[in-house]
Amino acid sequence: MSKVYIQLLIFCMFFNAIGQSKKQVYNFDSSSHHGLLITNKGLELIKENLGTIPLFDKSLAQTKAEIDAIIVEEIEVPIPKDMAGGYTHTQHKKNYDVVQKAGVLFQIYGDEKYATYIKDMFMEYAQMYPKLPLHPETRSYSRGKLFWQCLNDANWLVNMSQGYDAIYDWLSPKDRKFLETKLFKPFALFLSVENPQFFNRIHNHSTWGNAAVGMMGLAMRDNQLVNYALYGLPEDSIDANAVDNDGGLIKKPGQDAGFIANIEEAFSPDGYYTEGPYYQRYAMYPFLAFSVALENTVPELKVLAYKDSVQIKAVYALIDLTDSKGGFFPLNDGQKGMSFYNNALVNSVDIAYHYGSKDPELLAIAEIQNEVTLDDAGLAVALGLKRNEIQPYQKRSVNFTDGPKGNQGGLTILRSKEDSDLELVFKYSAQGNSHGHYDKLSYSIYENGDEVIPDYGLARFVNINSKNGGGYLKENTTWAKQTIAHNTVVQNETSHFNGDFKTGSSFHSQLHFQDLSNDLIQIVSAREHNAYEGTEMLRTVAMLSPKEGMKPIIIDIFKLQSKNANQYDLPFYYKGQLMDYSVDPVSESILKPLGTSNGYQHLWKEASAVTNSDLSKVTWLHNNLFYTLSSKTSVGDSLLFVRQGANDPVFNLRREPGIIIRKSNARDAIFVNIIESHGTYDAVTERAENTESIIDKIDIIQNTGTYTALEITYKDDNSNLLIISNLKADSSEKHSLTLNGTSYSWEGPYYFINR
Repeated sequence: MSKVYIQLLIFCMFFNAIGQSKKQVYNFDSSSHHGLLITNKGLELIKENLGTIPLFDKSLAQTKAEIDAIIVEEIEVPIPKDMAGGYTHTQHKKNYDVVQKAGVLFQIYGDEKYATYIKDMFMEYAQMYPKLPLHPETRSYSRGKLFWQCLNDANWLVNMSQGYDAIYDWLSPKDRKFLETKLFKPFALFLSVENPQFFNRIHNHSTWGNAAVGMMGLAMRDNQLVNYALYGLPEDSIDANAVDNDGGLIKKPGQDAGFIANIEEAFSPDGYYTEGPYYQRYAMYPFLAFSVALENTVPELKVLAYKDSVQIKAVYALIDLTDSKGGFFPLNDGQKGMSFYNNALVNSVDIAYHYGSKDPELLAIAEIQNEVTLDDAGLAVALGLKRNEIQPYQKRSVNFTDGPKGNQGGLTILRSKEDSDLELVFKYSAQGNSHGHYDKLSYSIYENGDEVIPDYGLARFVNINSKNGGGYLKENTTWAKQTIAHNTVVQNETSHFNGDFKTGSSFHSQLHFQDLSNDLIQIVSAREHNAYEGTEMLRTVAMLSPKEGMKPIIIDIFKLQSKNANQYDLPFYYKGQLMDYSVDPVSESILKPLGTSNGYQHLWKEASAVTNSDLSKVTWLHNNLFYTLSSKTSVGDSLLFVRQGANDPVFNLRREPGIIIRKSNARDAIFVNIIESHGTYDAVTERAENTESIIDKIDIIQNTGTYTALEITYKDDNSNLLIISNLKADSSEKHSLTLNGTSYSWEGPYYFINR
């Protein structure tokens, strides 16, 4: 029997186990009710090792001290009133966090004070919940009861299900019946049957909803709830045009729903989550918490193995989607500052280690996090660290596909291979659901974990009540999502797909080629056909070292071909203070917005210059490092010096500067830019070194529909030649080209040489 046949047979058997009848009756593990927090086997190992596992002991002591101080206080279960960041919102969040942690402590120590506190908390909610109307704040497409949106109600139920599971056997049958009848079952049905627009979609909201209903179903041994969670509601009557608060479609025609569908549709085969790493981090907790609960109670489903163990892959993807300090790249609606120190990532890393291959590189991340979860997975990590099985986590250049089948564009991260710490994040993905931005072929750059060329991220101050109740600001739509807010080309001051979500969701960029294996150059190229009707865009970015011992530079070639003459704007936002420039800018005596719509209304035009040479340079200082943007320009091009913050009377936007390179009345155009990090400044010694760019010339030797050839000459007379095949990307394709009397032959989509 062939290996391929065997693999196919195994896949079919596994798929049948996952995809069988949505009215399945589950054979719950009867050896113990526990499974949502710590298993019986895990509990035995924890008790055997207590006092000898430093990181676990430390995490446990911190949790015990925190909860012991809280449970002596009076329980507060206020009538819901506030938005995120307000008192009632914060108190209900605190309550579910305390219940979850108290459940862990009860399992480990057996002290009834924890179980009593949890029971008393449940009883308070059970008395209040049947009388609760919808939350008084009406802005959500799916209003909750305890919170302003069902999403937060689902957060509550996930954690409360874990606490309930922990004390289930301790409670009397009478108390269990009362709690399930008055609180837990009605709560689960509210999130599901009463809110199908929240529950029956592919979105991080639904992942939380599915996990909440499913985990409470497991705790209650309720087949109906578990089936709803895994496969969605059989009927939902969701309007085909229904949208959420971000303008995203609730449900596509023919789309499956439920937890399994969310695993299938939201992740690419590489583990990249289409909404971006910020929401991937947020969704990983319910994904993994429910999957582990299923693993412990209905092990035959093997949910963690589904789609080639994509949830475990997703944990690695999340780690790789962080800068060198552990901060997530703020793609799409991503809040800057979120990092793998977040408790959802502590949980994810521990689970990926324990239920994955016991990868010693994950121990390196756990050591940095300096915390473990208080369960089977956290124990495994703590034991691995105690035994010194750790190996350094290797962050390498990496490519992620997007889309459930990996055929909807993707994302590439270029990382320097030398001692320097330079990272470039190139985005050519699908729209990213309702949290996506109109930013095809955009990129951001980091050095030493700090932004150099930043992505704006989201316009929101999460859980800060004074800023729109902690919700999204209107500037998220009018600025952050718009194309001009990103480092990519804008045509005629109009965003990609005209800023229309439905149109943007119908298309994705395409990878042209990539090569991350070359010691001399790392390169990726992608194209976009649909952002502007009649315009073809091809962007190629490369990271290379001009010569040994020098910091790598970024080469950026953005080629446009259109049926009509257009205005093309390519912005570069930067961090730091402008130091020098080769152009002669004219400052504006009266500041005015750069435009009237599509994000331009939020940019102050501070100065402008008309280029009079074929090489324009701008240098700035940031974190005591110098950076230069060297641009191949044509006579008549413009450089616009802009700053964010126009038409923002309540100061919702950061006041960050940028340079916009503008080409006017152009049908076909090419932007060639080089970004380099060079030199240092020491404020103590007041010494500046290597303050000037090393770039002497940028020559476009050829630019046709077939090839683009570029020569970069440095001030020491060394040079690089880079030739891009604009049409054929096959790695075995043979090419030959004559440039300035010299013939070049090569195989593959590009040619590069140091000269």
